Amino acid sequence: MDLQLTGKRALVCGGSSGLGRAVATALVAEGAHVALLSRDAGKLQTVAEELNAMGPGRAIIAPADLADHDALLKAVDSAEAGLGGPIQILLNNTGGPPPSGVAGLDPALWREQFEAMVLSVFRLTDRVMPGMRSMGWGRVLNVASTSVVEPIGTLGVSNTLRASVAAWSKTLASEVAANGVTVNTLLPGRIDTPRIERLDAARAAATGVEPAEARAESVKTIPAGRIGSPEEFGAVAAFLASPLAGYVTGSLIRVDGGAVRAI
Repeated sequence: MDLQLTGKRALVCGGSSGLGRAVATALVAEGAHVALLSRDAGKLQTVAEELNAMGPGRAIIAPADLADHDALLKAVDSAEAGLGGPIQILLNNTGGPPPSGVAGLDPALWREQFEAMVLSVFRLTDRVMPGMRSMGWGRVLNVASTSVVEPIGTLGVSNTLRASVAAWSKTLASEVAANGVTVNTLLPGRIDTPRIERLDAARAAATGVEPAEARAESVKTIPAGRIGSPEEFGAVAAFLASPLAGYVTGSLIRVDGGAVRAI
C-alpha cells in the first residue's frame, strides 16, 4: 500500500532510538523527509546516515533538549530550513521519568517533568501548528502509554503527565480538524525498546529476580504472547501520519498486543 507520504516533511522527537527511531524509519521508507530531534547529536547523525542509505526519503538532524524550550524552537527553525518548508508531520515523543509513586513527591520533580514531558509538547506543537493550518494539512502524533487508560502502579509521574497530554490532544483535535489537521495519541504497551529494558531491570531489582524472569512474567499478561517490535509501532504511526488516515483524529490508538482489558 502506498501511504502517499513521498516528499512530506516530518519532525520526529526522540529520533535517535526506540520508538522515535522506528517511526522515522517507517516514514523515510515511505518517501518522507524527516528531521530527527534529540539531545545527542552524535547518535542522531548515525541514525540519519543509516536512514539516508536506506531511502527513498531523507533524514537530517536537529539536536535539542526537550527541556530547553528556547533551543527546541530554534531546532524547529533549523529543521524547516533543512527540509525546505514548514513541518507537516510532528511526532511528539518524550522520555519517561524513573519509576515512582505520586504521594509525597517533591514539587520540584513535578515541575521538572512537566517542563520536559508536557510543556515541551505544547510549545512544539504551537510552533508548527500555524504552518499546518495555513497549508490545510497536517498530522500531530503524540506518543503516550497504555497507562493513559489503565494506570501502571510503579509509574505514577508518567501516568499523570501522559494523561494530561492525551486530554490536551483530544481538545486540540476538535480545534484544528476543520483545517485538515489531525491530532492523535499513540498508546504503546510493551514494545522492545531500551526503556522497557530499563523498567524490567528496575522491576527485577525491586523483586529480587533476574531481568529475564521479570520480562517473562510481563509477557504472560499480554494476550499476543510476546513483546511488540518497534517496527510494528512505526507502521501504525506511519499510517496515522498519512493522507489515508485523514478521518482519524482525536483518537487514542493502542499498540499493546491486547494487554489493556478496558473497553
